[in-house]
Amino acid sequence: MKEWTREEKYRYLKDLSEIKELHDRAEKSVYRQNYHIQAVSGLLNDPNGFTFFDGNWHLFYQWCPWGAVHGLKYWYHVKSRDLINWEDCGIGISPDEGDAPDNKGAYSGSGFVLDDILYLYYTGNHRDADYVRHPFTLLASMDREGKITKAEKPLFSENPVYTEHQRDPKIVYIKEKEKYYIILGAQTPEKKGRVIVYKSDNAVSGYEFAGELSVPGYEDLGIMWECPSIEHIDGKDVLIFCPQHLSLPGRGGSQNHNTYLVGKMDWDKLVFLPEGKLEFLDFGFDFYAAACAAGTGRHILSAWMGLPDVTYPTDEEEWSGCLTLPRELSVKNGRLIQKPVKELESLRKEEIEAGAGDYENVKLPKAAELLIKTDAEEGSGFSMRLFAGKDGQGGLSVSYDASEKKLEIDRSGMDIVFNESEGTSRKLQLSAALSELRVFIDSSSVEIFVNDGEAVFTSRVFSTEHEKYLRTDRGKAEIKIWSLK
Repeated sequence: MKEWTREEKYRYLKDLSEIKELHDRAEKSVYRQNYHIQAVSGLLNDPNGFTFFDGNWHLFYQWCPWGAVHGLKYWYHVKSRDLINWEDCGIGISPDEGDAPDNKGAYSGSGFVLDDILYLYYTGNHRDADYVRHPFTLLASMDREGKITKAEKPLFSENPVYTEHQRDPKIVYIKEKEKYYIILGAQTPEKKGRVIVYKSDNAVSGYEFAGELSVPGYEDLGIMWECPSIEHIDGKDVLIFCPQHLSLPGRGGSQNHNTYLVGKMDWDKLVFLPEGKLEFLDFGFDFYAAACAAGTGRHILSAWMGLPDVTYPTDEEEWSGCLTLPRELSVKNGRLIQKPVKELESLRKEEIEAGAGDYENVKLPKAAELLIKTDAEEGSGFSMRLFAGKDGQGGLSVSYDASEKKLEIDRSGMDIVFNESEGTSRKLQLSAALSELRVFIDSSSVEIFVNDGEAVFTSRVFSTEHEKYLRTDRGKAEIKIWSLK
């Protein structure tokens, strides 16, 4: 693995020709995705500024051009009319050199549409002459022609009550109060994760510190909360955030998580009252920094299909990272329901004959959708392998224990096993018997939607040449398979 110097990681990109060779080499990788947003070169992580504006979905992703390393970050811009076919728009926001407030990176943030302008709120990662970090909350604007202009001054600078870890602004407009709120992930000097809040009567100026968000019962959850968001869905408020550097049950050795609480937000008192327990947004191995789209009546979410502080097999090829498929959110019985957006059906190319009953050695396309209907009777359950060898062994195991209503995925049987310190299996207690799995396979990922959106397992998988078969080991099922464009 390449050892990076600070100068290499934080080198400014002067011209796109500088990354042409990296891009061309990455494009030849067998693990390049077919229908997911992925890094043009180097490293992709958080989705940013996800917004519906001027008839298009606009999405920016955190991007370090130089390799699979968290160095100097840019916002890279893609747009789509249908959430499926994405147009490359090039670099959206670049860090400025010298003593600029974002001189060491344009970090994550959100978007907001007002008066035919898309406003982009982001964290400027500034380092002073002694290389001490100072975070700034910054603003840029994009017009209908796609021209992006940075504001001359920061919206506000760091809050001295908290550590240098203050980032990821999410703007929220509360109509009945005629107020704009910016919420940020933060850390106390005692290394406790928090959300801090700023407010203004104006979307683009005049922000004042309003206080710290109180979330009763969650005062000691991790040392930092990244990518906080408060969404109003189906009459409920949903606090989405990423607590860092803590162990949680069922997450193996993972120390970074994407979670949510359903409850009620009091914007006057800055109190979020949970109405249920803390839930994981995704139960797979690779999911973080989820972002919900603004500027639309639909609740659409995308996330980084990856984690901080881990490595992936393509790091050796000097590129890493993709985003999840877009999901539509709703709230049912106090929990988020996540379904693949309807538009994904347009990717279906042809249905593949898979037989019926017991499935052995069904060859999977490199890009595929599977719809699995099963009646996992009490005591019998259901299990299958994705990416098995022709002998039916190995691969990614998906198994359901009907007596306990537990679903488990296990990727320890793959030829390429990675991030073992994070654990190789994930389990979930279902609220009802397993009846349906909807599975999206790409060149290096799998997303498994359970029981029409009750839960999702999202994971990177790097199958070898012979790992291309589907096999059912236990229970009956009806399986439809489509190859995808």
